[in-house]
Amino acid sequence: MKFRTFFIILVLVLGAAFYFFGVRPRLQSAAALAAVDAGKPRVDVILARRADATEDLLLPGTLQAFVDTPIRSRTNGYIARWLVDIGDRVKAGQTLAVIESPEIDRELNQARASLEQAQANLELARLTLDRWKTLGLQNAVAKQEIDQKTADFDARRADVNAAKANVERLEQLKGFETVAAPFDGVISARNVDIGTLINAGSGPELFHLSQGDTLRAYLEVPQRYVPDIRVGVPVDIEIAEFPRDRFPGRVVRFAGALDAASRTLQVEVEIPNHDGRLFAGMFCEVRLHLTAANPPLLIPSNDAIIRSAGPQVAVVTDQNTIHLQTVKFGRDFGTKIEILDGLSENARVVENPVDTLSEGESVEAVPVGTANAAKR
Repeated sequence: MKFRTFFIILVLVLGAAFYFFGVRPRLQSAAALAAVDAGKPRVDVILARRADATEDLLLPGTLQAFVDTPIRSRTNGYIARWLVDIGDRVKAGQTLAVIESPEIDRELNQARASLEQAQANLELARLTLDRWKTLGLQNAVAKQEIDQKTADFDARRADVNAAKANVERLEQLKGFETVAAPFDGVISARNVDIGTLINAGSGPELFHLSQGDTLRAYLEVPQRYVPDIRVGVPVDIEIAEFPRDRFPGRVVRFAGALDAASRTLQVEVEIPNHDGRLFAGMFCEVRLHLTAANPPLLIPSNDAIIRSAGPQVAVVTDQNTIHLQTVKFGRDFGTKIEILDGLSENARVVENPVDTLSEGESVEAVPVGTANAAKR
């Protein structure tokens, strides 16, 4: 009897525990879910944010010497001596090579002799003119003869000037027998040896001289980034052979027009290279640190709605209703997409909108926090 009573009490206790801890919570959850289903649908929203004002643009380039020129001869002859070789650093005015020009030497001697002859003829013409002028004052000769002597004197003076000009020309050519550096730099090529025949102007270059203390690179910037290009924009030069190093530089000038074929703007950057680690001709990548004057709005790509009416986004209004806003898309960055027009900053955009959302539908907006806001 006692055992039966105990068993009945135990069954009642277990049944009550099962109801309160098992059945009742499920009934309450089902009732709450039914209440939610009967109310407004809940949607996750984010605030439309602008992209970061700073943006990096990576473009390929080739390093070039700030000044780079071939050195050629201005006179004919043979190489008598060369005094520098590749890799040598030279100063402006330093002698690079000496050319022997025996023809120029002979022509110069002849020109100097012709100048002396012209000067002697001029002196004779002067003395003759003075005598005839004295006779003219005594009315011993006709004025026509005095004029003739004056013309002879002027002609001899012109001969002297012509002879002087010829001597100066040949002296200048002889001065070109010494090949000098036009600026400070490094010899990057030597193409002559002792005895090499040199032809003025048309011959091969004797040396190649580069100034590498400052290097430059030319970039082709796409039209999209042209408004952000200005003188002084900082850049970093990245070279595969120096993976841990960044070489700073800056934009120094840019073309005033775009190339019509490629729609790009030519931009020149300068890179200090006083330690000489970089060499002209190296391939590099130039990272421009741009600052956008008007950064675009960005939203997650999953928030875009593509319908026959055009691209749209679902926006929650101040009255907590859905508005399907038509927008204009810009660049697609994969996870983010650029909004060019149709959406205002801080608008509440529905994340991952379902196809059942309709215009004017009342919803309960649930912010997902700034951590999920659109950031570039």
